Amino acid sequence: MFIDNVALTLSSGKGGPGSVSFRREKHVIQGGPDGGDGGRGGNVYFEVDNNTHTLSHFRNNQHLKAKNGEAGMGKKMYGKMGEHLVVTVPPGTQVLDAETKEVLLDLVDDSEKKLFLEGGMGGLGNTHFKSSTNQRPEFAQPGRPGLTKEIKLELKLIADVGLVGFPNVGKSTLISVVSNAQPEIANYEFTTITPKLGVVVTDDYRSYVMADIPGIIGGASEGKGLGIEFLRHIERTKFLLFMIDLANYRDLKEQYYTLQQELRTFSEKLAHRDYAIALTRCDTLSSDEINEKVDQFLRLLGLEANEFTHKYKTREDLHSYGQDVHERERALPFFVMPLSSVSKINVDPIKYALSDVITKVRDEKSSR
Repeated sequence: MFIDNVALTLSSGKGGPGSVSFRREKHVIQGGPDGGDGGRGGNVYFEVDNNTHTLSHFRNNQHLKAKNGEAGMGKKMYGKMGEHLVVTVPPGTQVLDAETKEVLLDLVDDSEKKLFLEGGMGGLGNTHFKSSTNQRPEFAQPGRPGLTKEIKLELKLIADVGLVGFPNVGKSTLISVVSNAQPEIANYEFTTITPKLGVVVTDDYRSYVMADIPGIIGGASEGKGLGIEFLRHIERTKFLLFMIDLANYRDLKEQYYTLQQELRTFSEKLAHRDYAIALTRCDTLSSDEINEKVDQFLRLLGLEANEFTHKYKTREDLHSYGQDVHERERALPFFVMPLSSVSKINVDPIKYALSDVITKVRDEKSSR
């Protein structure tokens, strides 16, 4: 089961009470106080584990507690510290305050471990309260209570390329032919109901991660369809690939602007993300029909077909547009290419073009 958000209550451990104790040994006539301190309560930590991909393991256990510290003992022996609670989450998990929605932690890197709640201090034993006027203190401190926090965990998948499109435009088919992902594929809308990640390998030293999310429809950012539940997953992606269906009853302009508007409404950051455009299901049209639609769509964007994509060995009889990866204008699409994942038309060119631009985007981010 894929679960990408869950509400939890977390509690750190309570400190153990200090001990009230006096020396009781043979030949020690007037043994003084020797009560030890209580142990500190356990802390609550978050730890990122790359082998975890879902929050589903929390669904039946939504109040997690660290152990309490043990009570102090005689002979000035400290109580044992309470066992820490380590909450294991997948990379890309955000910890939000349940009431204010403030992001408290943003957990991205594998093996990253962060303290979230400290356990309560243990109480002092009566040995600390001995004085010249009180040789026999018969009291000790109680342990301090731990902290309790109501939170919400939200998982935002980390991918290099996020596929964005209406339902049933070929996103699942593309990710299945270029990566190791095996999504369900069927000829009806909303086949994909959970996000899928796939690793796309281009050579021995280069690969990138592609994310397929459920189709977005108009009004998704307001709760319509399934897309609203998963739009958060493409917030972290480095690059977006818009997939627009050449054979859809919606025209290309309507598809493109609706998708852009939904992304902008959901997150202004997404509206400025680097992107490219694949015009899918081109195998259903003739070359002349494809070129006419591609040229019309490019004019809508203020662009013209060119030969930049030929370096990736695109079909030369089909019009396309591309930019030099080193001199690209980020406000414009890196490429616009017709695509058929079923007939393998321009699949490899898109695969390798994405590899080049992802490498460039990574280099730009690391140099900042």
